[in-house]
Order: sequence, then structure tokens, then C-alpha cells
Amino acid sequence: MKYDFDLEERKFSRQFILKIMITFVEAIIVVFVAFAITRYGLERMTVSGEYMSPTLKSGDTILINKLSYKLHKIRRNDVIVVKQTGSEHSYFTLERVIGLPGERVQIKEGQVYINDKPLKEKLEFPLIENGGMAAEAVTLDKNEYFVLGDNRNECEDSRNAMVGNVQKKAVIGKAWIRMNSFTFVGMINNFKQSDSSSSM
Repeated sequence: MKYDFDLEERKFSRQFILKIMITFVEAIIVVFVAFAITRYGLERMTVSGEYMSPTLKSGDTILINKLSYKLHKIRRNDVIVVKQTGSEHSYFTLERVIGLPGERVQIKEGQVYINDKPLKEKLEFPLIENGGMAAEAVTLDKNEYFVLGDNRNECEDSRNAMVGNVQKKAVIGKAWIRMNSFTFVGMINNFKQSDSSSSM
């Protein structure tokens, strides 16, 4: 029985080249997917400061879901990542959504009011000592959100002129997972439960 070694060698060469091409294409796909996830899907952030304490503390690492608000609306009580523009550079902050577009927000006697009704929050936050810009009623425009930090007497948020109402275009995404303990941010409950468990 005769073998055509040239033919076998040509087949082996074609298979080898095909394998290399497939591996190359797979590598490109992996790099593209990783880039797409990082650029458009998920991103890591380290919390700096205690403005969201005790929910999130300085040094906590969180995963930002940047696709979340491309699929559904921003909801009250969501913890969002906002791109703030300072005098020298841009930076990310975490805030809790309190007021939604078109609503009227006011803080009086340490309590948040939405459209003249007290907001029933899921968690019992401390009374707010300074209403700031929201001491007088603030009406939100289309695509504007009123936000507060969880450490409400030691943070900068929509009560402060330097932050103000947050535009939707400034929202990078939703604070999704605290990676230290691999806990969903929305499930973290370091506050005393309020008697009224539902928000408006």
C-alpha cells in the first residue's frame, strides 16, 4: 500500500494553518468582548470617603453596571454612579436617587417631601440637619434627578450648589455589586428598618 506523503503533509499544513487562524480569531473575539464589557458594560470603582456610609464605606470596591439604564429607567432608591465635573478634573461619586423627573422635592424639619408628601423610605435615615438648596421646594426638569448621600449630614449631594440636580447624561450606571463581600448593593441593609417599608 502506497502513501502520498506530500498529500498528507499538505493536509497537515492546511489543518495547522486553520487551527492558527481559528485561535487568532478567538483571541480577537475575547479581546473585543473584554473591551466591550469594560467600555460599555461593567466597570470597577473604589469608594473614596464616607458619604454613602454605612451602606458603602471608604475602600469598598464596587462593580458598576453601565448597561442597566439602557434597559430600564432610573428608579427611586437606586444607588447610582455620577460623573461630577470639578474645577480641575472629573470624578465619580455615589448617590441615592430620591426625586424623579417632574417631581417637586423639599426638605423640611429633617424630612424629605415629594410633591408635598413625606417620602416613606425603605430605610430609617437620620434626620437631615441642613436642607440646603432643597429647604425651598425644588422642581425637577425632564431628565433631572434629586440625589442624597446615605451619610446625610456628612456629604455633598443635590442640596449643594456644586452638585445640584443630576442630569441623566451624567449617570454612568448603577452601583451593582460590592466586591469585598460579593453582595448586591441593593440588598445591603446597614440601617434600621423603617416602619414604612415602601417608598413612593
